[in-house]
Amino acid sequence: MNRTVIVGLDGSRESRSAAEWAAREAQLLGVPLKLVHVWEPVPVPMAQAPLLGAETQQHWTERVPREAAEGIRLRHPGLEVVTEHVSGRPSEVLVDQARNAELLVLGSRGLSGIGGFMVGSVGLAVVAHAERPTVLVRAEELAADEHEMDPAGIPSAATPFRPVVLGLDVESPDEELIEFAFAAAARRGTSLRVVHGWNPPPYYAYGLSVDLELHGALARRETTALAEVLRPWREKHPDVEVTEESHYGTPGNHLVDASREASLVVVGRRIRRNPFGAHIGPVAHAVLHHSAAPVAVVPHN
Repeated sequence: MNRTVIVGLDGSRESRSAAEWAAREAQLLGVPLKLVHVWEPVPVPMAQAPLLGAETQQHWTERVPREAAEGIRLRHPGLEVVTEHVSGRPSEVLVDQARNAELLVLGSRGLSGIGGFMVGSVGLAVVAHAERPTVLVRAEELAADEHEMDPAGIPSAATPFRPVVLGLDVESPDEELIEFAFAAAARRGTSLRVVHGWNPPPYYAYGLSVDLELHGALARRETTALAEVLRPWREKHPDVEVTEESHYGTPGNHLVDASREASLVVVGRRIRRNPFGAHIGPVAHAVLHHSAAPVAVVPHN
């Protein structure tokens, strides 16, 4: 695998924000950045129209990544930036490109007035089928958004990073997911906030509201299970400060709440090799659509 951060670029505001985020991440990782511009061929009758001729298409497909690369090189001195033009269906091309990447980054339109994403069909298809970690970045995302406010309460990229948030299922914890989150926190020099949401078994649920003792016992069990899962990872990454949160209720809701104070939210997705559909799981789906921070979706078996 080539250690490269790849970003899908189409010239839109959201893809430019994704490219800036990807450039910052590539510098943190110490790897090159690759800008991939996917050109989807138009039908022959449209291609023959004066404004969509071959010369116009070629000019556009070359101009978008070239100008983006020039700007990124100016803003991120020392970062190796390469570009590639690929013809085909964007979702299929990006999934294929991701196979040999350290990370794939995509842009997503922000939801007007509130935190969260508007994830298009291409983004969902890529997240659902890519077998490498994929990060979605909102169009409004700025470097300062990932950092704490400065002492005057002003956004600044010179202050420490906000925590990385990891959504974790203690019943089937995946090593790749946990390692990704710890590594992301380590290279940012920040803490890792691990959020676990739980619900009681169905046969307990009806009596839970009145049985506080049972609720307390279940809560302690989940808290203990979370601590046990994380114990070897704390030992492996002693420099990363870890906070553990085990909450009753829907995991996606707790992660969305935590995203408001996060630099990055990390969630998992089980790999399904069915070529049809875009199944990403309810937790990842909720976080992708409502997170206030960039979201990394880590596929695992």
